[in-house]
Amino acid sequence: MVEALQDAGVVVTGAGGGIGAALARKFAAAGARVVVNDLDAAKAEAVAAEVGGIAVPGDASAVVGAAREALGGSVDVYCANAGVASGGTEAADADVWALAWDVNVMAHVRAAQELIPGWVERGQGRFVSTVSAAGLLTMIGAAPYSVTKHGAYAFAEWLSLTYRHRGIKVHAICPQGVRTDMLTASGSAGELVLQPTAIEPDDVADALFKGIEDDRFLILPHPEVAEYYRARAGDPDRWLSTMNHIQQKWEAAR
Repeated sequence: MVEALQDAGVVVTGAGGGIGAALARKFAAAGARVVVNDLDAAKAEAVAAEVGGIAVPGDASAVVGAAREALGGSVDVYCANAGVASGGTEAADADVWALAWDVNVMAHVRAAQELIPGWVERGQGRFVSTVSAAGLLTMIGAAPYSVTKHGAYAFAEWLSLTYRHRGIKVHAICPQGVRTDMLTASGSAGELVLQPTAIEPDDVADALFKGIEDDRFLILPHPEVAEYYRARAGDPDRWLSTMNHIQQKWEAAR
């Protein structure tokens, strides 16, 4: 596992803090050459300095070319980690929906457009998508986030089934609450649903590396999510009723 990453060119988007920074540290510790991307240049540079990586700040959607140049060669592992936790209902403003689609889904698509042809030609490459348990289940009070995280999961799944025989590995990380700024910003819904079982960003990075060792597509840092996912598929109405009770509890507490 460590040998496979020695000198590998790794890009982590949204790596100025939280899960992204934890992933950057983990890959750097495994001997990879890490490009740290974040919209906040100061945060990207701080994490890059910490891990001995290269800061390439800016929009995650346009980082592949600059990352190749910074690495002096190919990108071997791409971690599509940048995301936005857009709350609201179906009535959320159009620009809120558009931003969620662009960052949580289309940034992954654009990166794949840049990377997949070269990976197919080489017969190897690794795409890591930080999704969320919301991509398998849902999140109360956050329609744009829930819908686009479903899209991110679906795209990762499609990449895996389409290219796994070409040597391309895909991993979808689907944690519940993680102690990051995004959890803090989730407000009362996050406090109710996510905070009680929240884990550290390093736990997510550890789960990914264990999943890479086991060659698994779906990475569940919270193992209980597998049971929730089975319950959702096995009896959708019962699952929806349970989630609606949580919705009502949240509404009553607001």
